[in-house]
Amino acid sequence: MEEYRLHKHIMCIDLKSFYASVECSLLGLDPFKTPLVVADHGRGGGSIVLAVTPYLKKLGVPNRCRIYELPKNLKIIFQKPRMEKYLEYSAKIIEIYLQFVAEEDLYVYSVDEVFMDLTHYLDYYNKTDYAIAKMIMDRVYKETRVYSSCGIGPNMLLAKLALDLESKSQKDFIAQWDYADIPQKLWPITPLSKMWGIGHNMQAHFNKMGFYTVGDIAQADVKRIKKRLGIIGEEIYYHTHGIDMSVMQDRLKLKPVSKSYGTGQTLFRDYYKPEIFQIILEMVDDVCRRLRIARKQARTIHFGIGYGKEIGGGFARQIRLEQPSQNESVIYRACLKLFDLHYEDNPIRRVHVGVSGLTSHQDYQFSLFEDVEKVVKEQQLFWAMDDVKIRFGKNSVVRTSSETEASTIKARNDMIGGHHA
Repeated sequence: MEEYRLHKHIMCIDLKSFYASVECSLLGLDPFKTPLVVADHGRGGGSIVLAVTPYLKKLGVPNRCRIYELPKNLKIIFQKPRMEKYLEYSAKIIEIYLQFVAEEDLYVYSVDEVFMDLTHYLDYYNKTDYAIAKMIMDRVYKETRVYSSCGIGPNMLLAKLALDLESKSQKDFIAQWDYADIPQKLWPITPLSKMWGIGHNMQAHFNKMGFYTVGDIAQADVKRIKKRLGIIGEEIYYHTHGIDMSVMQDRLKLKPVSKSYGTGQTLFRDYYKPEIFQIILEMVDDVCRRLRIARKQARTIHFGIGYGKEIGGGFARQIRLEQPSQNESVIYRACLKLFDLHYEDNPIRRVHVGVSGLTSHQDYQFSLFEDVEKVVKEQQLFWAMDDVKIRFGKNSVVRTSSETEASTIKARNDMIGGHHA
């Protein structure tokens, strides 16, 4: 394994309970002593809690739950989500990071998490990687009053694992791992989904193979794992040994190319048919608008439904079109076909619509049975609507049906990432 090991100084830093910490910062409160949650209390008990303070986490309150699941014996402070403010804080903190490292040594993983390559800065600052991390975290807190935690390792994987599995329990919220720590710190981990990169579905596959701890995978025959789970299984096997060949600077050079578009929505009450059709139509409109802007059309339509918590489950299916399309009517009918085939008359709380198999919109071929003039007029109408929305906002043109009680599109258009701006 030694030949695959990187020996760098990578730092993975996470802003603790970011949304809740920003709210505490703005209110002058200590997130470790304050029972604050970020949620829109005005939407009722079914509203999703986006973040809770470390104080509530310590009491066992999960970071993602619904308002009605929160403890009733605490005087909880509710703060309505303000995504624009959180993005403002995130940008300010990234500017702080850039005071310590060059842009090519900073990889932004999410709004509240980044990787930094400190390898070339140890001599510059005449400090250890641990000391540099502490210096950066102290500066972030001094300027924003937002706490952070940090993992340090010889590669991105071990830095992330140190962050996720140990940093939260450390006095200064910093954990440092090396390859020698893996047997004692990583291999005993169970369930497997606690390890970064292993989801619940992959965990189920490993469990069927008789693997319940990370060490079980590490000590198994890699050929058996690859035969059963393919390249992903082989990659996870090497991860259990701390092997990760990805170099941060190479990731920064990658130009992201969208191979699919999708949108998901968690509903604030139970929906049934026919009112759920309005939600599906609005989500199809959104996906098709993104296809038109990208000058793409899609061959495969993905559609999923999640039932209420009391029922659980749902379905996720896909259907392949005879030819690629960006037409709302075509994609909406495909979603309804999947809905009719798999829906079980249960209360619906989540909907997902996605498309993949993208090609250029210029590749469309009219069939002998299509009304060409009708299709062209419909396309021109939607292009004109797109232009109006770009100039005057998404709510400047909506369907008449969006004025019904079932609709959520106008409220969602005023949000950032599905949350209040």
